[in-house]
Amino acid sequence: MSEARGRKNIFITGAASGIGAETARFFAKKGWFVGLYDIDSFGLKAIADEIGAENCHSAILDVTDRNAWGEAIAGFSEATEKRMNVLFNNAGIGRHGWLEDVPAEDADAVIDVNVKGVINGVYAALPLLKETRGARIINTASTAGVIGTPRLAVYSASKFAVRGLSEALDVEFSGLDIRVCSLIPWFVDTPILNMAEEEGSNRHMKDELLAGGLNVYPVSMAAEKVWEATHGKASSYTVGKDADQARFGSRFLPGLVRKRLLKSLPKRKS
Repeated sequence: MSEARGRKNIFITGAASGIGAETARFFAKKGWFVGLYDIDSFGLKAIADEIGAENCHSAILDVTDRNAWGEAIAGFSEATEKRMNVLFNNAGIGRHGWLEDVPAEDADAVIDVNVKGVINGVYAALPLLKETRGARIINTASTAGVIGTPRLAVYSASKFAVRGLSEALDVEFSGLDIRVCSLIPWFVDTPILNMAEEEGSNRHMKDELLAGGLNVYPVSMAAEKVWEATHGKASSYTVGKDADQARFGSRFLPGLVRKRLLKSLPKRKS
């Protein structure tokens, strides 16, 4: 088994692709020991091979499975001498479309991964975090967790929950020397944007965003913000100027935001 050998470390869920994989690369280049966890075994192997076996520990992890969390934390603890500098709760899924077109089972899965998965991670990692001076929890939320986003309703609800959880725990854990913050990306070029509105459709969410003139930011920007969140004092960190504007608008111009959302909606097919 690879060992941290005194290096700072980060435990990353959803590490096989997107923001998780890019964050793993970024932190490894900074000399950190990286824990890689995902349900995608092929993606995990690819990123582990890329950053080097001596720089990481990886394992399959379904974040909705509490027993699996226990096993993952035990393996990471052995590799890091029972320390965890950063828990990056990043695993997430989405479903795009009108609510009535989203199967209830898909909605359940979004809540299970995006909300319950984060809570499971905090419970499982807390003993290690308590033993690590200045530890930090970073939870991936979304701009959809700042503004209720139509045709992403359940995903949006899940990310509001992540923000609320993060803010509450940051206060709760202040006496434990553990900071908790949220990452709030605008649309970032990750596999989640490959969501199709309908099964079998060749038109994905990213296509719709670009056609509507919306920005999609490179994943490297998100990784840089995770690094900033690891060392900063803010309660949340936005990714992209559009995320900053959305947060400002939700607070000071909610009526204007609603009008823009209404204007952006496509017509229902029936």
